[in-house]
Amino acid sequence: MRRNDHDVTDSVQTTDPAAVGAEVVRLSRSLFNGARVPELERAFSDAAALYAGAHPEYCACDTGYHDIQHVLDVTLAMARLIEGYQRSRRNGDEPVTREVFIAGILAALFHDFGYLRRRNDRRHRYGAEYTLTHVSRSAAFLRRYVRSLGLGDALAHVTGTLVHYTGYERPPEMIRLSDTLLRRVGQMLGSADILAQMADRCYLEKCRDRLYPEFALARLAGHRLAVSRTLPSFASGEDLVQKTPGFYQGALMRLDLQLARAYEYAARYFGGANLYLDEMKKNIRYAEVVAQGPASGMLRRQPPRTLPADVEPYPRDLISL
Repeated sequence: MRRNDHDVTDSVQTTDPAAVGAEVVRLSRSLFNGARVPELERAFSDAAALYAGAHPEYCACDTGYHDIQHVLDVTLAMARLIEGYQRSRRNGDEPVTREVFIAGILAALFHDFGYLRRRNDRRHRYGAEYTLTHVSRSAAFLRRYVRSLGLGDALAHVTGTLVHYTGYERPPEMIRLSDTLLRRVGQMLGSADILAQMADRCYLEKCRDRLYPEFALARLAGHRLAVSRTLPSFASGEDLVQKTPGFYQGALMRLDLQLARAYEYAARYFGGANLYLDEMKKNIRYAEVVAQGPASGMLRRQPPRTLPADVEPYPRDLISL
């Protein structure tokens, strides 16, 4: 049986930055003739410290849904999609270079960094309050961070642009990148973000117990008024779960059209079956069953807690789950 803190293959612990980092580095070496990638080794170490609150400038991650497990799961999926692309290239398809691989992995690893607050933040008390702007905040961080790794301004710009494929601030077709390969890598990144979270073994429990409070803090749910009529709103955690099958249909359309079926590279990586899509479908089939009755009695899996012990993701009186 697949464990709650492991990936779709049950072979990589997605709550452990060292384990995911080792697997991504292994994939990188297999693609690039054994070349070392010290930039990625450092990045996984830095991400672990930042999310744990061990950085002098940033508070620990306090978003229970968009946590270190999520970003590691997405990063692992991204590396697999890139390898699948490399294996399935046709004549004329440009190969992913070492630099582009690094950019794609860094964009995945820090795609939700915008939820982390600076220690001197006086605007918001919780990271989830940055829900609507977190992608742009992630992009700004990535541009600074990539330069700090000594990778240059050009790659910093590319990495900061790629991350927009994970959000909804810009439609994918409006994201400006210089060539077809970079756009394809961006489509892989947006796909990895959807695949990893919706294939999580505890996806439905996380939606009810963790994503809903984040939406409430962002004024997309609960007793607060929604900030925009064009955005979804949810009355409760159970309501969010009941609406998940509808979200799944929208996600499939995004995967197929805006992200140009980049998810298909996962099947190539796995050698046949697309384990991410298979696990997604299992979750949605169960969500359809849950939608017919109370979610509280049917969703009993326990997602791993990754937030530091002294960190609370939302005020106790915010909602009643």
